[in-house]
Amino acid sequence: MFCDKSYWALFVHVAGLMALMESDHIGPFNLGNPGEFTMLELAHVVKETIDPMATVEFKPNTADDPHMRKLNTTKAKQLLLWEPKASLREGLPLMVKDFRQRISDE
Repeated sequence: MFCDKSYWALFVHVAGLMALMESDHIGPFNLGNPGEFTMLELAHVVKETIDPMATVEFKPNTADDPHMRKLNTTKAKQLLLWEPKASLREGLPLMVKDFRQRISDE
């Protein structure tokens, strides 16, 4: 991973993107889960989900990458009547399953 393991990351579930695409609203919307996860936490969840024997290696990141992010999803809640429901631990296995199915179908 090209970042410091203490950097924060945000995750977006496809349901939020679908809600925005199906609406008449335009402009920027924060659709990520307002919960914050460090890159180290992400690495552990990915490792548990994909390959428990994998090793994780952190490399220096670019200077312009923010160390912390905090989303305000109020606009999405009010205009799209949407808020995130899937946690990283719930959503990541679904994404992996979908990717594996797409690869096997090719």
